[in-house]
Amino acid sequence: MNAQFDSGQIVVTAGIHAFMENDPHFSQHVHHFLARHLSGDWGDLCTEDWATNEEALLDGYRLFSAYKQEGMPPIWIITEADRSVTTILLPDEY
Repeated sequence: MNAQFDSGQIVVTAGIHAFMENDPHFSQHVHHFLARHLSGDWGDLCTEDWATNEEALLDGYRLFSAYKQEGMPPIWIITEADRSVTTILLPDEY
């Protein structure tokens, strides 16, 4: 997948880090979801939120993706408007 924007520094929260340390399968999903996010596949968002991201991609605003995988906690990925940081987190860590 080709990146549609600069990710900046990629960071994970404590919750994501703990899951990744304990489950290599989870870690693979995180990397896959990050690739989807960077390619402009915003995951499991409603049509309105997907459109907001498409505008943000063009206008330089914050980008948000949400991904669900059966048997795993939901994962959110947020790239800041200035593209300096992309954070991978659990919803309850927001």
